[in-house]
Amino acid sequence: MTGTKPATYISLNGHGPQTIDGAVVEEALACISVNGQELATFMCSPHNLDQLALGFLFNEGLIQNAADVRLVRPSKSKTCVDVWLQDAGLELPKRAIVTAGCGGGVTFDDLSQKHEPLDSDLAATPEQLIALMKQLHLGAEMYREARGVHTAVLATHDQVLLQVEDVGRHNCLDKLAGAALQANVVTEDRILLSSGRISSEMINKARRMGIPIICSRTSPTSLSVALAEAWNITIVAYLRQDRMRIYTHPERILGYRIETTRLETK
Repeated sequence: MTGTKPATYISLNGHGPQTIDGAVVEEALACISVNGQELATFMCSPHNLDQLALGFLFNEGLIQNAADVRLVRPSKSKTCVDVWLQDAGLELPKRAIVTAGCGGGVTFDDLSQKHEPLDSDLAATPEQLIALMKQLHLGAEMYREARGVHTAVLATHDQVLLQVEDVGRHNCLDKLAGAALQANVVTEDRILLSSGRISSEMINKARRMGIPIICSRTSPTSLSVALAEAWNITIVAYLRQDRMRIYTHPERILGYRIETTRLETK
């Protein structure tokens, strides 16, 4: 399938060694060129590169909507995407090379810049979030085929709208934004679910997309919690079938008991 490569491996699972003809997730170096100038380089899954390019430009504030783009043309080799904007004279960031992936990325803007807090009445129950996370796993086609890949979902409280996969969790958010631009899907007042750790960069991208609830199967970082608190974003982490951790703005999660017991952990 697209995004994976055949691979043979030996499985040791307590029943004797077995040779398996399986797959591994594909990873490649790809660049984005804007108005003829190379702008960014990614380690990514080399599929849907048009979505990655559009979403990255949107999340960095270089475009506001799909109408700002005149042409998007991925190369046949899947190593570059040429983007031509309506504004041919747009001043591009000075820092020309960006590396983004599971190890982290660099954005042009300082993450400490001030955003206005989100004004949103969006809310969901724990049961709704658990059901959405289940749908994320069911829709993760590359993960089922080869493992080693992240997935992200844009959803309402009861419906998955868009789903993407990439080796980089940050790339997933750019692809999600790009897919939304292409499909004319509103990202504001939606729920974001991710298989990866919630970093400050992911909070920054989610704030740009106007998303007030972010869920993950794993942990947030200290800076992401601080930014989410300041920008009125709810973080739900370690979202599993029967448990979750709400780190910020718990008022958006409906139907759980307010009374808590404070425990000290070491």
